[in-house]
This record gives sequence, structure tokens and C-alpha cells, in this order.
Amino acid sequence: MDRSDITAALVIIGDEILSGRTQDANLAYLAKWLNEAGIQLHEVRVVQDIEDEIVAAVNPLRARYDYVFTTGGIGPTHDDITVDSVAAAFGVPVVVHPEAYRRMLEYYGEENFTEARKRMTRVPEGAELIDNPVSIAPGIRIENVFIMAGVPKIMQSMLEAIRGELKTGRKVWTQALTVHAPESKIAEGLGDIQAANPETSIGSYPFYHTGTPGAQIVIRSAAPEAIDTAMGAVMNMCDAAGFDTDHPTELQ
Repeated sequence: MDRSDITAALVIIGDEILSGRTQDANLAYLAKWLNEAGIQLHEVRVVQDIEDEIVAAVNPLRARYDYVFTTGGIGPTHDDITVDSVAAAFGVPVVVHPEAYRRMLEYYGEENFTEARKRMTRVPEGAELIDNPVSIAPGIRIENVFIMAGVPKIMQSMLEAIRGELKTGRKVWTQALTVHAPESKIAEGLGDIQAANPETSIGSYPFYHTGTPGAQIVIRSAAPEAIDTAMGAVMNMCDAAGFDTDHPTELQ
């Protein structure tokens, strides 16, 4: 890990994710969003709605990475225990946040501000609110941990609300090349190219299309010029071996 990198981890919380009843839609979005902001997502954990499991995930990650994001478990029902669990991780009590209470009371009105909805005004003591322009119930920040909704549209809106609060580092660029040849035939050459281009990370991902093997070569680096050099070497290797390739993708 480069010293100039800003790093993050994600804790996906929910029995429904682990059971397969719900497919997580936040990981890919968050990883791309963070990279564009100059933050590298380095680790992801999926845990049950069990306090001890959430604490055991959050505590080592918040010590290791610049930022930790959690998704899920901040709704109005009894099994939404993320707030309580993160409070336990920090060793602080759960309290009602007066501003969250005010916002939700104004939004729902006294008659519809049920006890269940009041649960969503609770935060670990000392936490700050993350605005939620979609459905008003706020996300929460405590130190370097961001407690976000599991609903993708709401989670995405919360990310935009904190964009200006995050310190950023280097963006890592990516370029891909599809090679129409068995991965085994390019493996040795790719290893040599990787060794000669230490500023890059070169990955090979095999596929079969209509019974024909191939591989997608993905090159990542914070230095676009390093990608250009490595990609040129990969294309030259393929040309020399007579392997067909598609045009490289644009840098992303």
C-alpha cells in the first residue's frame, strides 16, 4: 500500500444478504465511487445481524483503514441493530440525536411519528448526522465510521452528502484488453511484464465464449503512463504470438 493512498473498508450487514434472499447492490457502486474520489476500497466483510459479529468486524477495520462504511441495519425494526452494535464497538451509549428527532418529527408529523420511526433518531453518543434527502432518516458518522442505509438509492444519496468531508488520495486508473487465446499461453509472458512494470497491477481473468477460451487482461495503476507502457508490452507479446486482441478500453 502506497503511503499516499487513502483506504477504506466496507461492512455489509444483514442476514438477508447471507441467506441469498437479497442481492447486495452497494459494493460495486461504492468501490467505483470511492476510486473516483481518490479512495481505495481494500476490504469487504459481510456479517449477520448479530452485535458481537458487527463489533468484531468494525473494530479491527476502523483501526486499519482511513474509513469504514457500513450498509444495512439502520431501519425502524427490532432487527435493525447496527447503531447499537457500532456504539458497542466504540464503547459509548446510544442516545437520541436532537436534530435527527426534530427533522423526523417535522417530516412525519406528531400523529405519524411512531415509536418505530423514533428508533431511527438514535445514534452512538458523540456521532454526527449524514443527510438523507431521499427519506429523511439520517445516516451517522462516528470518527472514521460511516453508518449508511442498505437501500441503494438512499445509500448513494448519503455518499453525496459526505463527499466534501472525505480526504482523498490518488485515483487508480484501469485499462482492459481482451485476448482471444487460452490464459495458459500468455501466463508466463504476463508474469514477465508484471515484473518489468512494478508500478502496475496486472490481472488476468479467463473466460469461455461459444466454446472458445480467452482472457481479459486488466492493468491498474495510479500512473496512466505506467499503464500505457505495460499495455503496449502486452499487445506486443500478443502480436508476436499471433493472438488476436480487441482494442484496449479507454482509461477509467
